[in-house]
Amino acid sequence: MMMNLRAFLIALFLLPSCAFAQQQPGPEILFGAPLADLAGQPAALARFRGQPLIINFWARWCGPCQTEIPDIVAEYARAQSAGVQVVGIALDDKPDAVRDFAKAYDIGYPVLLLKDNGPDLLKQLGNPKAGLPYTLLVNRKGEIVERKLGAMSRADVVSAVDAVSK
Repeated sequence: MMMNLRAFLIALFLLPSCAFAQQQPGPEILFGAPLADLAGQPAALARFRGQPLIINFWARWCGPCQTEIPDIVAEYARAQSAGVQVVGIALDDKPDAVRDFAKAYDIGYPVLLLKDNGPDLLKQLGNPKAGLPYTLLVNRKGEIVERKLGAMSRADVVSAVDAVSK
């Protein structure tokens, strides 16, 4: 009887920590996402593991995304010199259209496509309404250290570079 009580108390103690772990998505969800490059070929964020990252989810039709991308582009060289990799992830299934968009906005950082289940992935990454734009800051350990829903200003991009380059 005492053993059952002890097991119950241990389970009761561990239950909240398990629930918390489920609420905080791990990097495996992000680094394992099914992505494609601008040629439509499979690509993975895993190639950027170990680097501080600014990952910006966007769509061609998203007005706030169109507003923030020039500020991200403007700070990309600074991010690179600080050792921070910027990656844009377009929620789109048309590589040609995204490539044209990236060219029109002079995007020099890597752009990948999330063709399938974009809203589901955004929700799993802590964005319950799957709104755009959505930006994740990832440290060298691959941990998501900050999330931002909504357009980033140039000052926000500067702060993001500073935050993950440490």
